[in-house]
This record gives sequence, structure tokens and C-alpha cells, in this order.
Amino acid sequence: MTTLTYERLRQEAEAGQVEEVIVAVPDLQGRLQGSRLSVPYFLEEVARHGFGACVYLLAADVEMNTGPGYAIDAWDSGFGDLVLRPDPGTLRLLPWDPGTALVVADAVWPGGEPVEVAPRRVLRAQLDRLAEHGLVALAGTELEFLVFRGSYRDAWERRYHGLETGTRYNVDYALHGLSDVEPVVRRIRREMVRAGLPMETARGECHAGQYEIVFRYDEAMATCDKHVLFKNGARRIAEQEGVALTFMPKFDEGEGNSCHVHLSLRGTDGSPVFADESAGDGGMSALLRHFVAGQLACLPELTLLMAPNVNSYKRLRPGAFAPTGIAWGRDNRTCPIRVVGSGPSLRLEHRVPGGDANPYLAVAAMIAAGLYGIENRLPLPAPHAGNALADPSVPRLPATLGEALRRWEEGGLAAKLFGDAVAGHYAAAARAELAAFESAVTDWERVRGFERL
Repeated sequence: MTTLTYERLRQEAEAGQVEEVIVAVPDLQGRLQGSRLSVPYFLEEVARHGFGACVYLLAADVEMNTGPGYAIDAWDSGFGDLVLRPDPGTLRLLPWDPGTALVVADAVWPGGEPVEVAPRRVLRAQLDRLAEHGLVALAGTELEFLVFRGSYRDAWERRYHGLETGTRYNVDYALHGLSDVEPVVRRIRREMVRAGLPMETARGECHAGQYEIVFRYDEAMATCDKHVLFKNGARRIAEQEGVALTFMPKFDEGEGNSCHVHLSLRGTDGSPVFADESAGDGGMSALLRHFVAGQLACLPELTLLMAPNVNSYKRLRPGAFAPTGIAWGRDNRTCPIRVVGSGPSLRLEHRVPGGDANPYLAVAAMIAAGLYGIENRLPLPAPHAGNALADPSVPRLPATLGEALRRWEEGGLAAKLFGDAVAGHYAAAARAELAAFESAVTDWERVRGFERL
């Protein structure tokens, strides 16, 4: 058994099968941060009262540096604690970590109020807005990653230069050429299923060493919880197998790692609301049309939540098979918004997020944009039928993190849809990322200027 109740956890612990529980919260980058606790301590204290963790966990960059500008100022608060409140529905065993269970937690203040800027809370707020309309969201994410021969330590010591990819060439859909990566990806597939992530498909991808595993869609929050668990577990399995993998959007000049997000809505009774066979436009309901129109209207200002890092925009460049414009199409992969499926499976696929996207924030942005379209009854333009990547008439996405930040701050939609605290907090996160990049001296600069300038 992989998913657990608290009572089952107690039984497993008494039988000597489980020794520790990891209590983890998703941070701004969508990484799981937390602590290992003994099972008795977890059940007797933490399950009921929560567990203290430093506030800076939700106000820090990739390097865990914090500073002023965030809605949470760790320095001004004396690096005090917030409370991690476990969500019992997320408790599960970790096949790659014997004797260990993990539970995802919500961040609340000591008085019990939610930490509004926590990624899980940002998504919950949008799901609550959906519920006011009598709607629930189902989502699925498609993560790609690159596998490299040699360990993470090897890669670090080589400063990530001269790494050998797990396959030698493009293995997109191929049934050959995967023998070197199959041991690790097979283990990832099997252990994720054992952890309660039902797999749908798996295959090689375009970049040498690239692979994609797609898991079954679920309620939106559950999908995001599984997404962050998958990234955490895949890295751990790779480490145990003596190889390294990366989800970064653009490792080199080759194809990048995407994280396409599929989303559909249901009524609270489970009825599909995106399909209307009596309507024209391929069975798209009026609600779906407004929802897609909202994506187009909001995308320029909400790109920051889809592409939060400097490297995100290296993937979203002309000439790459990733969106650069703002358009929608029926089963058109050159558009950032692709409507696909029919009947109950009718859904939209958002193709902007890369492998670095925080799933809670990306899905929250999709829902917020869709509700903006529904509430304002936005009309949907005709679908783009050609190559939206090459069509100069298609409006462009922000081309850099700096441009995305400017649109996030100046457009006004972010504050309107998410509140001032969230808008300011994630603007600070983007500024921290930009400051770190702008102060760095890159290999490109050394190659270009060391001898010749």
C-alpha cells in the first residue's frame, strides 16, 4: 500500500515498516522543502497541531537566498516560524526511500491564517473561485527531462560541461536507441506507480537523452502535488542509479524540456462543461470559448507564472518547437493554447510552461485567466489554422523574464486576479532571479572576450 491513512501509518510503524514521515511544503520554485519526523511524534503532535518551519522557505530564490521586497520579510520577522499543516490526503509511502512516508503540507501562520503567497494557497484561492461558479478543475501535466550518464556530483564537478547524454540521438517516439536510459526510466515509471501516480504513457523525446512520462489526470490540486513528488522522486532515483537528470527548460541549443498542462472543467456533479455537441465550433461550449478567450487576454501579463526563470525564455525562442506567439488552435501544436479532444475529453493544453514551472502557479494562472474570460464573457477569435510560430501577425509572448515582470507589474491583472500580496511577492521573486543573472559572468562571455576583447 502506498497511500496511507493516519491509522494505517500507525499500524505500519508498529510493524516496523515505516520509521519516518517527511512533512514538506512546496516552495516558490515548486520544490519540496521540509523535515523528517519520527512516526510517533508526527501522529501525536504534528498531525494535529502542525510543524514549525522558517518563514524564509517561502521567500527565497533557487540558492535559498532571501531579502527585502517579498511579502514575507524573513529579516524583519527575525526568521521566525510559520506552521506546516499536513494535508492527510497526500500521505503516501516513498518506494525509493524505504521506511519513509511523505505528506504535503499547507503553510499557515501561528494563528491559523493561511500564508496567502504560498503556492498551494495561490492555487486553492482560484479553485475556491471556481467552486463559486459550481465548477471543479481536472488537470494533467506532461513533464520532459534529460538523462545524462554520470552522477550529479560528476556533473557538478565538471560545472555541467561535456556531459554525455543518455541516448546518442533523437529518439522521439522511437522504440530503439533507449537501452542506455531504460534502466533508470523503467525504475522511475514503476516506483511512481507504486507511489500512487497512475501512468498513462512514456516515450523518448526529441533531444538526445530526453524522456517524457505522462501520468493520469486528477483533481487540479492532487495533480500538482503528484507533479512535485514526481520531480523530487525522479531525481532521487537517478541519484541512486548513478545518473543525473534535469528538468531545466533549456540545457543547451537542442530541444528544451516542456511541461504542457492539460485542463478541463466539470460541474460539481461531475458533468463535463467544456463540450456542447449541439454547438458549432467542433462541440465547444460557450463556457469553453470564454475560458480560452481568457487565456489569450491574460497570457501577456501572466506569463511570469508560467515561465518564472531566466532560462525559461531560452526555450521560448524563435526556431524552437515552443510557443512564441499568443494564439489558439484546434489540435495545433504551434499555438500556446491548443484545444484537443472531444466530448467529455474536450480540454485545453497550455504549452507555455517549461520543466521549471511551479505547477501550482501555472494551473492557478490558467484558472484565473479562464475565469476572467467567463466573468467578462470574452469573445473567442477564430482558431489559428497555420504555423503560429512563423506567422508575423500573431502577437508575441514576453521574450525575456524582464519583459514578463514588467507586464506582470504594470498591467494590473496580476493584482486584480491574485491580490496585491501575491503580485508583489512573485514580482520580488522575479527581480531576485534577474539580479542573480545580471551579476553572473557566463561561459559565453569568457569564450567571447577572454582573448579577443
